[in-house]
Amino acid sequence: MLQIFQHQKTGEIVIEELPTPKCFPGGILVETQCSLISAGTEKTSVASAKLSLLERVIHQPEQVKLVLDFIKKEGVYSTAQRVMRQLDSYKGFGYSAAGIVVESDCEEFSVGDRVAIAGAGYANHAEINSVPKNLAVKIPETVGLDVAAFTTVATIALQGIRQAAPEIGENVAVIGLGLIGQITVQLLRAGGQSVVGFDIDENTFELAKQNGCQAVFPSSKEYIKDAIYKTQNLGFDKVIITASTSSDEPIELAIELARKRGIIVVVGAVPMNIQRGKFYQKELELKISTSYGPGRYDPFYEEVGRDYPYAYVRWTEQRNM
Repeated sequence: MLQIFQHQKTGEIVIEELPTPKCFPGGILVETQCSLISAGTEKTSVASAKLSLLERVIHQPEQVKLVLDFIKKEGVYSTAQRVMRQLDSYKGFGYSAAGIVVESDCEEFSVGDRVAIAGAGYANHAEINSVPKNLAVKIPETVGLDVAAFTTVATIALQGIRQAAPEIGENVAVIGLGLIGQITVQLLRAGGQSVVGFDIDENTFELAKQNGCQAVFPSSKEYIKDAIYKTQNLGFDKVIITASTSSDEPIELAIELARKRGIIVVVGAVPMNIQRGKFYQKELELKISTSYGPGRYDPFYEEVGRDYPYAYVRWTEQRNM
């Protein structure tokens, strides 16, 4: 089978011929029909791989701490060897796809089932994917495989909205109108909320309006008064950040837009250098939305297939899908 990879040091994209993977124990083997390219995530990955080591240190300071911790435990030489091996390796792409089950090792799925699959390292840009059962869902008959390939990305948007927990009629601001932001707008409108969008790229404005935004503004503080006017000058009940940037502007904008005791939910990868004074004065609440929802990054849930009790965790990542 064929699969797309990226070299971690050079950023080079290659297509490799690989043996067909074995079916994941307690999971399924899926013949991929459609695989979604997440432009923002994958563009960032390619750009990051092309940075020099010094530039990577500047852009990813958290990785420096990790390296220093390794040096303390394993020494300089061993750590350097580990880093060089990592840089000289290839990494798979993709995390949202749809296809047909060709082998099953669980009761939940049968050969021939059409499924949407999720997860980096599982829902790859590859002809065949081996997937744990909790990272797959059956596709309704009325939904095409091309549409179902968007499931994972839509689940990220949905989890952000669940964290915000907006009520019918509330005013919600969405900062960042890329793919996840546009889906967030659609879901909010379907849920009965009034939505105002913000982005630095005015090319996203028209689509955002078509998707249900009451108004759209450039992501700049000079438009804050105009935006808040849309809420009868009360401020936004909820602000959802779906932007991805190294700038503090999205979180600063969110603080200004939110009403007193409002909720800010961070979905995208943004810095959170928060001004305590304004947070304190408005008594704001900050929430982080973790990917697809409860179960994400838990090996017992994702790899072992141990589900969370329905009565205690209503919306897991699979139930969100």
